[in-house]
Amino acid sequence: MTTAYDTSINEKLAPNALTVLERRYLKKDEAGNPIENASDMFERVAQNIASAEKVWGATDEEVASVAQDFYALMTDLEFLPNSPTLMNAGRDLQQLSACFVLPVGDSMEEIFNSVRDTALIHKSGGGTGFSFSRLRPSGDNVRSTQGVSSGPITFMSVFNQATEAVKQGGTRRGANMGVLRVDHPDIMDFIKCKKDGDFSNFNISVALTEEFMDAVKDGKKYTLYNPRTKEVAGQLDAREVYELIVDLAWATGDPGILFIDRINADNPTPNVGEFEATNPCGEQPLLPYEACNLGSINLSRMLAVTDDGMDVDWDKLRDVVHRSIHFLDNVIEVNKYPLDKIDEMVRANRKVGLGVMAWADMLVMLDIPYNSEEAVALGKQIMKFIDDEAKAASRELAMTRGAFPNFDQSVYAARGEEPIRNATVTTIAPTGTLSIIAACSSGVEPLFALSYVRTVMDNDRLIEVNPLFESKAKDRGFYTPELMGMIADNGSLHGIGDVPDDVQNVFVTAHDIEPIWHIKTQAAFQEHTDNAVSKTVNFSNDATPEDVRLVYDLANELGVKGVTIYRDGSKDMQVLTTGKSSQNLEAAEPVTAGAPGTLAPRARAAVTHGRTEKVQTGCGNLYVTINWDEHGMCEVFSQMGKSGGCASSMCEALSRMISTSLRAGVDPDSLIKQLRGIRCPSPAWAEGGKVLSCADAIAISMEHALEYIQNGSTTNGVSKITNELDNLNGACPECGSALEHESGCAVCRACGYSKCA
Repeated sequence: MTTAYDTSINEKLAPNALTVLERRYLKKDEAGNPIENASDMFERVAQNIASAEKVWGATDEEVASVAQDFYALMTDLEFLPNSPTLMNAGRDLQQLSACFVLPVGDSMEEIFNSVRDTALIHKSGGGTGFSFSRLRPSGDNVRSTQGVSSGPITFMSVFNQATEAVKQGGTRRGANMGVLRVDHPDIMDFIKCKKDGDFSNFNISVALTEEFMDAVKDGKKYTLYNPRTKEVAGQLDAREVYELIVDLAWATGDPGILFIDRINADNPTPNVGEFEATNPCGEQPLLPYEACNLGSINLSRMLAVTDDGMDVDWDKLRDVVHRSIHFLDNVIEVNKYPLDKIDEMVRANRKVGLGVMAWADMLVMLDIPYNSEEAVALGKQIMKFIDDEAKAASRELAMTRGAFPNFDQSVYAARGEEPIRNATVTTIAPTGTLSIIAACSSGVEPLFALSYVRTVMDNDRLIEVNPLFESKAKDRGFYTPELMGMIADNGSLHGIGDVPDDVQNVFVTAHDIEPIWHIKTQAAFQEHTDNAVSKTVNFSNDATPEDVRLVYDLANELGVKGVTIYRDGSKDMQVLTTGKSSQNLEAAEPVTAGAPGTLAPRARAAVTHGRTEKVQTGCGNLYVTINWDEHGMCEVFSQMGKSGGCASSMCEALSRMISTSLRAGVDPDSLIKQLRGIRCPSPAWAEGGKVLSCADAIAISMEHALEYIQNGSTTNGVSKITNELDNLNGACPECGSALEHESGCAVCRACGYSKCA
């Protein structure tokens, strides 16, 4: 039976959305050319997810009708499922889940079984979360070998390296979440484990207990427990541990925090298992071997025009919630999970996570400032409505399909409630690439920027303006291209007098908003969300650790389940420099060879002098040797602390080219200028500042060598300068554009790359 589908979505999608689809979602031939368009993709997904109806005896005509409905739901951009569903539904892989949690047991067999399972999940396109809290601490007895344990941090590095070896979909590394309980004896080492740029494939979070938080409030010590013996293993000052967490989160963005007892208090199946960890973005607590299927409603499409202006269209929202829950429950039926244990656990609990995107857009369209009590109140109302209706839809499905198999072991049965199809129904997940497809703001985050500058060929600057702001500016008569460029450079409307005050109040961006409003918003949505809320609390660069601590305190007070923070410049792009030597190093005349104007390097001196410096990079420790002779700096050698791989070979190639240039008479300062500030996706926090890439590390070492040649010593100091690059948050590994940190993830608005998609 052939069904006609409305293909107008191909014309309705924004150029950025089409770019994202072509890069990441559409089927391609062996040469990498797309062999489907947007409507083909949505049709493929709709038909595949609707095919689950056959499990409950639907006819071909009924399946086709459901497929049409799912197609309309997605192409009207009212709801979109998580990225793996769009990418893989109806294709050979058919792995439709974004997030998984795996157990890590305390035996060598269990640990390496988890490493194997991790590789299979990453190969299928999923991200993984782990708790390493079951592992005995470092120095503990290992009876089978009469030796001592190396502890959880060492085994985390095994998972990190395994992830490095498995490329997801040929485009990105797997994402991991590492969790350790605050009462584990190795907690201090865990808190500091990302400080030196290690574990680039992990986000980390500390699982905070109620006992610990009470001890922080009271200024007391708290107890550590050996997970092998369950015996007391010592005590730590709670405030000292808390301050260390705060200081490192302020400095590097890691670790985040999870309120693990609070998370388990909301466990719908406590008799089945205990929550130990979340997925890589912190919004989905899962039992070991669980996965979750996520999707998001586009709130900007849930409005209606009334006599008084715009208002929430509650009837439409109810309809979309019910259809979305139907869609997500069907996903479970047709999903091909990478492990049999995952298949069993997912089908036993049937968890889904329906959330939202375009919250900031909805507020703008309602003329409500994001940072207002009115917005917080509406957030609670919206999410309560969605959660109530999602549970109603799940109960309707249970009437015809049955409750989830573990229902009798659930809190629903204990409370005497009606059968429900899904153990959980709501989650607010990152929607970075989905929001690009839907041309809306991400998750429950504020607007990131109102005007962007995109540099294209020949360094032309193209100004891209938020369509809602552009429309408002034109309607109110203050739109000019020059003003849009000024706003792009400024990053917000703050302090721009040509924009009316009421417009400035409504069109606030992430960096205009005091951190307290991020937490209030997160708490408002968390109050009526089964799982958790993915949200990033943004801080300006000049924020203090005390500011971070106050946000953590408020988060605990308001009942959120976890917190991720990002302080400008702390995690990714930060332009660094040192004072350059004013000494003019003597350079030998270059030797002319070959065609006119061609330079050749001078011969290497038999004896040179030099210095070797260890620099922490996101790829590992880089050892850079700078040598000089009587003419000045003459050669560079670099070696990664770990052998092999692209990083090592590229560093060697770069060093050879630098050495050749130096001996050909090229000014070292000009080489440093070219290398300094080059970004990669895995920067590192080194003493004195950020190291943005291996190339940046070599340039830093060259600067230090010049200082040493001049002064006979070096401070190795790294200081920050301010320019237009300071606001960039990292380099997209696919297109090199700036990354945005939102919803606990990193997203590129130019090409659609997402660390968490």
